Amino acid sequence: MDNLQKYITEIGTRSKAASREIRHASLLARNQSLVSISTEILKFKTKILEANNEDLNQSKNLSRSIIDRLTLTASGIDSLAEGVLNVSSLPDPIGNIEDIRQQPSGIKVGKMRVPIGVVGMIYEARPSVTADVAALVIKSGNAALLKGGVEAAKTNSVLMEAILVGINQVGLIPSDCVQLVDPTDRRIAEKLIQADTFVDLLIPRGGKSLIKLVSEKATMPVIKHLDGVCHVFVDNSADLKKALAISMNAKTQRLGTCNTMETLLVGSEIASKFIPIILAQLEEAGIEIRACLETSKLHPNSILATEDDWYEEYLGPVLSVKIVKDADDAISHITKYGSNHTDSIVSEDYSAISKFIKQVDSSSVIVNASTRFADGFEYGLGAEIGISTDKFHARGPVGLEGLTSAKWIVFGNGETRK
Repeated sequence: MDNLQKYITEIGTRSKAASREIRHASLLARNQSLVSISTEILKFKTKILEANNEDLNQSKNLSRSIIDRLTLTASGIDSLAEGVLNVSSLPDPIGNIEDIRQQPSGIKVGKMRVPIGVVGMIYEARPSVTADVAALVIKSGNAALLKGGVEAAKTNSVLMEAILVGINQVGLIPSDCVQLVDPTDRRIAEKLIQADTFVDLLIPRGGKSLIKLVSEKATMPVIKHLDGVCHVFVDNSADLKKALAISMNAKTQRLGTCNTMETLLVGSEIASKFIPIILAQLEEAGIEIRACLETSKLHPNSILATEDDWYEEYLGPVLSVKIVKDADDAISHITKYGSNHTDSIVSEDYSAISKFIKQVDSSSVIVNASTRFADGFEYGLGAEIGISTDKFHARGPVGLEGLTSAKWIVFGNGETRK
């Protein structure tokens, strides 16, 4: 056994043992631990910011979108602590027996939500994931192995220090329930994704190459999304004031997130009125426009879009814009070019809205609001471990329920099968 395999076996064995212990921890023990972690994150704020600044200084050659995800601010750390605290106040996701039904045989059958076990997390940049995942796995009675990227190594290390202090001060759950995997050796990720003896579920968050590697080589179930090609469709009936605000927010509030709008679709009946205004505002915000031929006639400064542009997740200051006839035309475009992540309609027409939410096959379909709301915190999940575009087990922002499974519980009174 080589040294890397020994390392994976050691941390995997500890994580598996911790998962068996924490699944039986009381709700009070898990909640008190989360409150303590939230408090410690705030106490460690200065140290976290210093570590994050060191990571940023060593990552100046990375892309703008990665720098955006890597950066933590004082208010961002406050939000992390708040997210952990919010998770502590959520209902217990495990242990309840639901939907009990009596069968003709006399037995009563229901389902109990139970922890999955050990959750493996491989992520690039995004030090906020460290705190979010810790909160969610503890609340759901799981354990986690966290493999962050080398670009966030110092920030993640200090965050983990705060988390462990919080856990140990309460002393009611095993400290090994959250472990940070060595980020300096990229080969560890390849070992981790095949460690199905220890890891029950794997969640990658990062670039296409990481998602592709995990999808092809993982030997355990995976929750993932590959691209975030998100659309906003401004319907012919749209309130243009709403449409302007939503379109600007969906694209410019943050450029490097998976729920940022990458394509704007505009109904042909309002295009001549809406497009010059919105594209002028977007250009003023530094957004480059890739336009269909009809859009380019209304906005000569735009670059003519290619076929590849409609598939592109830019994660930067670029936006594709296309004029479509109506909701049917918009749905056809999204079906062909979308990534099943998040798509929004701005409309005052009930029939168009109804058609859009039924026919757009995305993990989140939004009506008259920004795509940026596709987020576990905004959905009331406290935090999220990621967003899934898969169609089984968990879909959309994955919170506590996505980290549980179900087992059948059967109550009888001496019944035998005939």
